[in-house]
Amino acid sequence: MLKLSGIYKTFNKSTVDEKVLFSGFDLSINKGEFVAVVGSNGSGKTTILNIISGDIAPDSGKIELNGEDITDKKNFVRAANIARVFQDPAAGTSPSMTIFENLSIADNKGGRFDLRRGLNYKRKDHYRELLSVLGMGLEDRLGTRAGALSGGQRQALALIMATMAKPSLLLLDEHTAALDPKSADIVMNLTDKLIHENSLTAIMVTHNLRYAVEYGTRSIMMHEGSIVLDVSGEKRNSLTIDDYLAKFNRISIECGN
Repeated sequence: MLKLSGIYKTFNKSTVDEKVLFSGFDLSINKGEFVAVVGSNGSGKTTILNIISGDIAPDSGKIELNGEDITDKKNFVRAANIARVFQDPAAGTSPSMTIFENLSIADNKGGRFDLRRGLNYKRKDHYRELLSVLGMGLEDRLGTRAGALSGGQRQALALIMATMAKPSLLLLDEHTAALDPKSADIVMNLTDKLIHENSLTAIMVTHNLRYAVEYGTRSIMMHEGSIVLDVSGEKRNSLTIDDYLAKFNRISIECGN
């Protein structure tokens, strides 16, 4: 479904700050997998998402999605099949537009865009139904501007918007990191629900080891541009947070920290 082959990426080439992050990096993800990616800062987690989405170009290597080579495709072209939810709750919605307008534009993804055509008032009941599962009361606030919502409400809205068109691949870039614990748990429960109900393929970068243990079908740990742990199935289900922490500690000791 998604395949990265021989990815090389160096930052700040030919300077004293040159950093070789990826040197022949490979990753394959099957359709329907929900992959949780953990790792220390600088391990390459978010850079991988940026390379997949097209926000950063690899120096060399190949990226395939659904059997199609997308290595040289621009990010806005890839966005037809790839959706992303960022750490910042403000990044996935338009603050000056209402909840209804935001949902309408997301609902029309890939269609013709002038504002009149983008707003489908016949879909209001459907939008209320989508929002009602949050338990946040947003179904009764369709006329409220997104900028007036709390961080958790806005992130939940961004997540619904990202999944409305049922993308081939959903990228979650530490999408609960900026939220308070209660809001983060609500958004994670919604994430799991939307991924399973829509049979989505998803990659979730997170620093929350509990989420990496409790959610998803596969866990990957990265360190300095390499995969140091890749587990799924029964082996993954047997791991605890302490097991992940032990792996982190071993890596830290090996690196002299």
